[in-house]
Amino acid sequence: MTMRTIARLLPYPAMSAALLAVWLLLNQSLSPGQIVLGCVVAVVGGWALGKVQPPGGRLRRPATVVSLGFAVLADILRSNVAVARIILGQATPVASGFVSIPLDIRSPYGLACIAIIITATPGTVWVDFDTRERVLTIHVLDLVDERIWIDTIKRRYERRLMDILE
Repeated sequence: MTMRTIARLLPYPAMSAALLAVWLLLNQSLSPGQIVLGCVVAVVGGWALGKVQPPGGRLRRPATVVSLGFAVLADILRSNVAVARIILGQATPVASGFVSIPLDIRSPYGLACIAIIITATPGTVWVDFDTRERVLTIHVLDLVDERIWIDTIKRRYERRLMDILE
């Protein structure tokens, strides 16, 4: 088999390997049937990704990646405690609401990361993103000050993601 044939069969080998690993983990089995089925899913998934042709991206500044990871973990832990206090009635009455945040980030991977961060943080939900105006709308369970949320998204997440991806 030539390299060209292999590249056509597996246009994204790392993604195909990851799909196979996820398939086997989800099925909790290393039986020959699951391995064969997982290989089929991995190859078809690689082909599908090849047809979509995702934009190229390069990960820069590994120290910023680590810094962002710790910031996100700290925010998720802090939000878990805050939401638990609200649910248990130990916090002051909650005023929830929507916050519109203008974004400067252009990378689709950066937007996906912000979506993941917001979705993973208890008490916040990604509601809408206006692609023309580049405005993100989120819903916050314990909205005290919109400016704090805007600064948090822009300073803690967007700026770091722009350093990493753009």
